[in-house]
Amino acid sequence: LKTLIIYFAVTNIWMPSFDLEKLAWKGGFSSVAGVDEVGRGPWAGPVLACALIFNNSDDQHPLFSELDDSKKLSKTKREKLAQQLPSFAKIGIGYASVKEIDALNILKATLVAMGRAIDNLPETPDYLLVDGNHLPKTNFEEKCVVRGDSISYSIAAASVIAKVKRDKLMSELSLECPGYGWETNAGYGTKTHQEALLIHGVTKHHRKSFSPIRNMLTK
Repeated sequence: LKTLIIYFAVTNIWMPSFDLEKLAWKGGFSSVAGVDEVGRGPWAGPVLACALIFNNSDDQHPLFSELDDSKKLSKTKREKLAQQLPSFAKIGIGYASVKEIDALNILKATLVAMGRAIDNLPETPDYLLVDGNHLPKTNFEEKCVVRGDSISYSIAAASVIAKVKRDKLMSELSLECPGYGWETNAGYGTKTHQEALLIHGVTKHHRKSFSPIRNMLTK
């Protein structure tokens, strides 16, 4: 696994495939889940994680030619893939609320969301490929994969599902709290969001442990 990731980094070939999953399968693991999160940086809203197990490793379907790190894809392409993926994979979703983020810190809350996503899978995995460099506490064999959403199909697919679901959630919250631009900025600290905070103040959906929000409350 380490050798393969070093190869990707040295050659600058960052394209998802089933290579990491195949290594796990060769090692005797049968159910490999990719895990990713979205929403660590925003000033508002929960952090959301997705765990995803592909039904098989047949990557000849046109879907796989389009599948990549969600940040590299257009909104239209993400939403199209998110509609298709449930036919190809088993999916679990997990959230950590704003209250949990403020109580635990964003990193710990992210790992909680990942754990819940794994628990919500309809099939129990025996191996986890987790994007990033921190692992949730589980009873399964698991490996960190830095830039995993650009390397592993399972992680890339999880990143797409997580992004689409959280964007939809923030659009719904924008109807409850109009003016902050959450339907387009997903809770990130854009100019529109900052101006709305000055006009309308802090809502219950804001992360009060984040310094921009904490500073506003202090003032």
